[in-house]
Amino acid sequence: MPSTEVLTSMPRMRPSAADFYAVNRGGGLFSEAISQRIGAVFALLADRAGAKPTTLTLINLLIGVAVSTVLVLRAQDGTTAITPLFGLLALVGWQVAYALDCADGQLARVTDQRSVAGARIDILCDVASQITLVTALVAVARPPLWLAALFAGSWMVNLVTSVLANSDVAASMVTSRSLPVRLVKLVRDYGAVIFAAGLVLTFAPALTIWFVAAFTVVNFGFLLASIAFTARAALRG
Repeated sequence: MPSTEVLTSMPRMRPSAADFYAVNRGGGLFSEAISQRIGAVFALLADRAGAKPTTLTLINLLIGVAVSTVLVLRAQDGTTAITPLFGLLALVGWQVAYALDCADGQLARVTDQRSVAGARIDILCDVASQITLVTALVAVARPPLWLAALFAGSWMVNLVTSVLANSDVAASMVTSRSLPVRLVKLVRDYGAVIFAAGLVLTFAPALTIWFVAAFTVVNFGFLLASIAFTARAALRG
């Protein structure tokens, strides 16, 4: 049997990408299949480099804000200024930022670097990054003021429900994980939503206003359904 000294001197087993992916928090069919897997690779690279989870969080913020800022500046010259190159920048940039957002949590859990401050900065950076993303979509779409306000408000429904899903008050209206149900839920999958937004910006930026309108309807519909579902449960309790 190895002595305590030998055990202490043995090198720590490095986690693999599969180890990081195994602790992912999901987020939907697209996020689990794409974003969380890319995040696992980022977490692996960060672990090898000795980076902290918050470092990934801040890089995620910088990339997200930078991409959205570029789009806002370009949109000042009209929708036609959003060429396929800038649409591709949004498509790739936002996905990379989101994958880093997935990676910071994976890295924190696998390497036992979780902290209250780390969790708080993660949420705060998500809010900041998504505010600039919404601003970029509104700048390109140029919707009526009332629609822009509703869109911005409805976007936060995603963030709020994501936070609730990781709390002790989590609940789901539809618990089935069957493929048809998960496909329908793609409209609530952040990775899928920003992927769709990136595709619209790349191939048909003039249709961004319809993306904004559709997303607003879907999210407010989900909000109203959630209120009804939760109120019913609360009244029964």
